[in-house]
Amino acid sequence: MESALSARDRVGVQDFLLLENYTSEAAFIENLRRRYRENLIYTYIGSVLVSVNPYKELEIYSKQHMERYRGVNFYEISPHIFALADNSYRAVRTERKDQCILISGESGAGKTEASKKILQYYTTMCPTRNNTHSIRERLLQSTPVLEAFGNAKTLRNDNSSRFGKYMDVQFDYKGAPIGGHILNYLLEKSRVVHQNHGERNFHIFYQLLESGHSELLRRLGLDKTNPQQYHYLVKGNCPRVSSISDKNSWKIVSKAFSVIGFNEEEVEELLKVVASVLHLGNTQFGEDEFGETHITTDTQIKFLSELLGVDGSFLSEALTHKKIVAKGEEMIGPLSLEQALSARDALAKAIYGRTFTWLVQKINQSLAFQVKCSSVIGLLDIYGFEVFQNNSFEQFCINYCNEKLQQLFIELTLKSEQEEYEAEGIGWESVEYFNNKVICDLVEEKFKGIIAILDEECLRPGEASDITFLEKLEDRLGGHPHFVTHKLANGKTRKALGRDEFRLLHYAGEVNYNVNGFLDKNNDLLYRNLKEVMCQSENQIVKECFHTDELTDQRRPETAATQFKLSLAKLMDILMSKEPSYIRCIKPNDGKQPGRFEEVLVRHQVKYLGLMENLRVRRAGFAYRRSFEAFLQRYKPLCPDTWPNWQGNLSDGVSTLVRHLNYKPEEYKLGRSKIFIRFPKTLFLTEDALEIRKPSIGEKAQKQLGFSVNNHTFVCLCLSVVIVIQSWWRGVKGRRRATRRRQAADTIRKSVCVCVCEFVSHTYKTHVIGNFNKNLVKYTYTVEAFWKIQEEPSRHTHTHKDWVTYILFSAQLEQKVVASGIFRGQKDNYPQSVPRLFVGTRLGKKHTHTCTHTHVMQRYGVAVTKYDRRGFRARPRQLLLMATGVILVQESKIKQRIDYSSLLGKSSYYSSATLEFQHQSNTTDSDTEDLQCDHVIEAVTKLAIMADKIHNVNISQDSIKFAIARGKEGVIDFTYGAELRVIKTKNGRLAVVS
Repeated sequence: MESALSARDRVGVQDFLLLENYTSEAAFIENLRRRYRENLIYTYIGSVLVSVNPYKELEIYSKQHMERYRGVNFYEISPHIFALADNSYRAVRTERKDQCILISGESGAGKTEASKKILQYYTTMCPTRNNTHSIRERLLQSTPVLEAFGNAKTLRNDNSSRFGKYMDVQFDYKGAPIGGHILNYLLEKSRVVHQNHGERNFHIFYQLLESGHSELLRRLGLDKTNPQQYHYLVKGNCPRVSSISDKNSWKIVSKAFSVIGFNEEEVEELLKVVASVLHLGNTQFGEDEFGETHITTDTQIKFLSELLGVDGSFLSEALTHKKIVAKGEEMIGPLSLEQALSARDALAKAIYGRTFTWLVQKINQSLAFQVKCSSVIGLLDIYGFEVFQNNSFEQFCINYCNEKLQQLFIELTLKSEQEEYEAEGIGWESVEYFNNKVICDLVEEKFKGIIAILDEECLRPGEASDITFLEKLEDRLGGHPHFVTHKLANGKTRKALGRDEFRLLHYAGEVNYNVNGFLDKNNDLLYRNLKEVMCQSENQIVKECFHTDELTDQRRPETAATQFKLSLAKLMDILMSKEPSYIRCIKPNDGKQPGRFEEVLVRHQVKYLGLMENLRVRRAGFAYRRSFEAFLQRYKPLCPDTWPNWQGNLSDGVSTLVRHLNYKPEEYKLGRSKIFIRFPKTLFLTEDALEIRKPSIGEKAQKQLGFSVNNHTFVCLCLSVVIVIQSWWRGVKGRRRATRRRQAADTIRKSVCVCVCEFVSHTYKTHVIGNFNKNLVKYTYTVEAFWKIQEEPSRHTHTHKDWVTYILFSAQLEQKVVASGIFRGQKDNYPQSVPRLFVGTRLGKKHTHTCTHTHVMQRYGVAVTKYDRRGFRARPRQLLLMATGVILVQESKIKQRIDYSSLLGKSSYYSSATLEFQHQSNTTDSDTEDLQCDHVIEAVTKLAIMADKIHNVNISQDSIKFAIARGKEGVIDFTYGAELRVIKTKNGRLAVVS
């Protein structure tokens, strides 16, 4: 990082800790502006990464960039999201301490893209396991699926996440990603039934209508022509097509579904649920002459009945009436028109919200891995602080979440600072900072907080409303310094507050909340008879989302605010158990335009992200800290005593260097392994001195290199350089050899996997059943020796017996692999041959089980029966496989010699011991030999290897035709029978019965 300090006037500093005027917000923003102008979107505040959305593609995320940041010290090169990702990963590997990365910022600041880049880094750069490729793909492909169902176009962002997400990436003991788990928070279900002007519903509705094929849409009862005809899609009065292509997005989502593991039936069931929400929105109500509510759109009920798998009449009844159970008695009463519309919307929100939860659980099942994970890195992508013209219940919950995260952020930042100072033996001075615990308590305190008062108002009997809730807040919280309403405010503040609003003084600033809708959104209730209908659904997804337990449970369900408070408390526990890293995302402008930097907007985000507070806490002590080694290595040219090399203790070398640079005692302190510099100016002066010193260092080096060859010093220098180069090159060659050996071992393991499994299992069973204990011990040792040498081929400590066994068993496995490739699934007696070891020869009094390596295998013999092509007379022969060809022998007389080069092909019948091979003849174009052999699999395998004709073997299924002299054709038929026979039939053919 220090290498860029010389350009600080043009591109700013890479770490805000090095700002001279660190208390100035204007200086902070100007540094951001300079870097943004140069496409430098990342800046540090110590270990915190500040990211500014460039609104364009930058060429800084390639695999080459990933390689650049892998294994490099966090501060050695320019700030980057890959540096933070790698730093967390190395901490997991070296310290065995779980990590988490907290990504925050307002909508459109780039939080989702940041989490994607981190996932991309881990899935690309981490070690791999043979069976984890699909898990890596699922980790990446979970994002487009969740974006389709949980993201929407808003005024600020075309792809805004309308839910919070925490994902655990799980690693094994080798550091390979092996699984994941996702937690979702506070999906904005109200968007299903209502959108603000200029905004859209969730992406999935438009993607389905835009890209679903005609037959699918017909089954779902949907019309592709215009999404505007659907009531739930017109509330925002947004153009039909957003800047994100719905067609292309749907292709990506469809691919992601298949990668994650959804089958076609599950996808269609899911789309039925999505379509049912649209049909619910188009369900209309009217009143008859008696004032009773009824449904006026029977077509929609018909579609809903088919899609949800429920009885249409029951659904109609449930949408227009409510059931009340009191003291064991059921009472059914009609709903007013307004209540029926609310019940319809509540059902739509419940169906969509529960389906989203089911979707997350389904993804978690696909990301689960059977191997126990060794460590975890968590990614928290959650909504940032929100301040709109009209702020409601959702903004209240979101900003409460940000208060909790800010509290955690400051506490952990101070804690890490204090721990580092204590570890280095530097005195810690208490730091004054704004503790927002007072605001968190205002919201969440039991019996006294806003959430407790809201729940109390929702549950109390009588006429409760949003206004009575506001009045109760005024009674209970009237004297709180961070709470004010129109009634409690002074004259000036009262003008900015509506009569139905209350204001909270957050750490990030003042926010006015409109209480209209607070009670309904907090209750989030669904009438009992609607639940009963949904529990009877035949749609598999709906059935899993609505449990019959809800109907028997007499307890009132928890309110939305209480559920969110409890889930947030669990999230805090998760984050507190891990070592945190932070990414603060900033949106430079509202127009999504590259190169445009709006200072007012950026200042607002700097404030509510708490960046100045964080900077002030970090700068309360020392602005700069580095290890002795790094500091001495960089600045040693500035002192004659430390240049060119310091031979003593590192701390002594740093002390000598800073004394020579005339550092004052108040400017620095030496810890146990690091130097702490208090003021950036001290570091800048040191860096400027180094820039001045560099030319003279180069001149001296040139003069030294200009000495005569005869100069003894130069010769010694050259010799030392040569020795270093030679040592380095030997190391490179050694590493390459080791890599080749590892790759070779991996290749062997992969290629023999199937054969070894069959070979070992069959042989083991054969030996155990036959009680061949001696052979079993011998065979077990053979396998162990083979794999021991495979795993550590470079060791020289293996015994001679190990190496001999390794060579012999390698050849045995090689030939078994070839046999598997030729006969597996092609010849019915192949499974019985697997446990039988191939032998060196089958001629002689005692067969030898020494299976020599194919490179030195010179001969193999086996008894065969040859059948003449004229008359099919059987003649006993011995088949010899020599170094250069095949020899057929009768009673020590060579009857025929065939060179391997002349072989055209080999055939064997599916269920017989017959072997046929074609070869080039001296008298005809080609000739064919028919042989019967009791060890045909062994013989063909060895012949194929020695002749290098592995791919020329053909397994015939019924008959073989061959040419006889003068254009005649002969046929060999293969059939099943009780015993093996070879006979000549009446029609002149040769019949082989097996």
